[in-house]
Amino acid sequence: MTVPDFSARPQLSEDVASFVRKRIFEGSYAAGQYIRLDQLAAELGISVTPVREALFALRAEGLVAQQPRRGFVVLPLTQRDLADVANVQAHVGGELAARAALHITDEQLGHLQDLQSQLEAAYAAADDDRTIRLNHEFHRAINIAAASPKLAQLMSQITRYAPESVFPMIEHWPDQAVKDHRRVLAALARHDEQQARAAMSEHLAASAVPLIDHLVERGVVDVTPSVPRG
Repeated sequence: MTVPDFSARPQLSEDVASFVRKRIFEGSYAAGQYIRLDQLAAELGISVTPVREALFALRAEGLVAQQPRRGFVVLPLTQRDLADVANVQAHVGGELAARAALHITDEQLGHLQDLQSQLEAAYAAADDDRTIRLNHEFHRAINIAAASPKLAQLMSQITRYAPESVFPMIEHWPDQAVKDHRRVLAALARHDEQQARAAMSEHLAASAVPLIDHLVERGVVDVTPSVPRG
């Protein structure tokens, strides 16, 4: 996995958290593995401080735990965790899409259609990095069009728990995502509140099963019954 350039970034700890989160979701950091602050800082070419801040943020998300005198250990991902995230995303995302259908402007709709065209081209070219970025921009543009900043902010926080970087690698998901996005766009263009809500909710909820199957196959998700974490 290529290490990005982490120098001279204003939100360095957030970038490090995103980097570590991606490694966890991709299985590069396995459950039970300890993450050494000094080692990761040296790998990224930065000081220990933003790495520590990032790991504290991931601890708050339930992805790592801090062990006395031993550092931070990666916690197991469970099927229930991922299904819960997908269900919450589906509910909040559906509401944002419904509100966007009522408020979206022609300019915003045109921007969304352009993003979708670029996204489909990126999928066709198997450009994973570009598809991840464009997919994020597509959903973010809808959330902005909803004119509900607090709800959009909540959705942004929820999305941190969703392994966006994994989806381009899931068989058949790109084709399904393209169909779903087109359905959402059609509802937005008609300013159809109910259909926009349904299309977005179903799109986000449908992601749970193939995502979990993909991560189980790669040993990233713990398939044993989950227990309370205290």
